[in-house]
Amino acid sequence: MATSYSCSDFLGFQEALKKMRDIDDKIIYTLNTSLPTESFKGQVNSEQTCRDLYDKMKVGHKQREEAIRGCIMVSTDTLKTLMEQRQANPDDVDVNRKFKSEQRKLRVLQSELNVEDIVKDRSYKAFNERCRVFFRAGDESTL
Repeated sequence: MATSYSCSDFLGFQEALKKMRDIDDKIIYTLNTSLPTESFKGQVNSEQTCRDLYDKMKVGHKQREEAIRGCIMVSTDTLKTLMEQRQANPDDVDVNRKFKSEQRKLRVLQSELNVEDIVKDRSYKAFNERCRVFFRAGDESTL
């Protein structure tokens, strides 16, 4: 799932993250509709279904973390540049405003890493509750 984003457009980046978290937001629904009940057990390959879902989640988590970390790097570089400009001209109101704005943006981006950990933990917990019988994530072997 390739979602485009720009680190310079923070609201757009947050919207892209929201779209990228779609699989995590709908994990319970996906598990309920993908895995069979006892009466339909033979009609669906539960192992493959769980393996595919696990792979999608893993890729999504990696993409989001890389996106967040990438934007943190961009923001950090921008903040360094603004700090140099601020030191060169401490009375420039526009530079001071941009500096403070970039500081806030960096703090929010760093908090997104914490949000990402929470989302990831919640998804894997739900996944393991439903798929542990069919597929063991980690060593990728069935039970």
